[in-house]
Amino acid sequence: MMKGGHEPRSSGSCAACKFLKRRCSPTCLFAPYFRSDEPKKFAKVHKVFGASNVSKILAEVAEEHRHDTVNSLVYEAEARLSDPVYGCIGAIAILQRKMVELQQDLDVARTRLALCAAGVSPLSLLQDDQFLVNSLSEFLPLVPGCSGWGEGFNQSGSSSMDELSQLLFPK
Repeated sequence: MMKGGHEPRSSGSCAACKFLKRRCSPTCLFAPYFRSDEPKKFAKVHKVFGASNVSKILAEVAEEHRHDTVNSLVYEAEARLSDPVYGCIGAIAILQRKMVELQQDLDVARTRLALCAAGVSPLSLLQDDQFLVNSLSEFLPLVPGCSGWGEGFNQSGSSSMDELSQLLFPK
């Protein structure tokens, strides 16, 4: 193994030097990170950042962090090529939206479990507020094993929205 934990390379040029059509020296900065059998990896990074900028970035980064730096550059280059406007920020935004959706799904599931565990019909608790009933009814379907989930809205009950809040969010 070479210094920095990199495998020794074959006698051929690295992907960067092949792409740039230059001779690959034993001290080539690109060689440990752009192997000759991965020409597309360097081509993507070069297209987005340019070889000179990548060289400057790698020279400024400590050797133990260069592998991670190259992985980040490759990821950003691939993201930028697939989404030229937003790049990896677009991917992050998609993941954040998905996280919000999943959090909402989790909140709905927790509400269902809390109401089921308390043996309460969630729709009867909301009988005074038709808007909420209409809004929440799609999230509160009949759950096997929980009584009262499919009962009508016109039931008389002593529960209120405050009691529902206490049940779902105890202090």
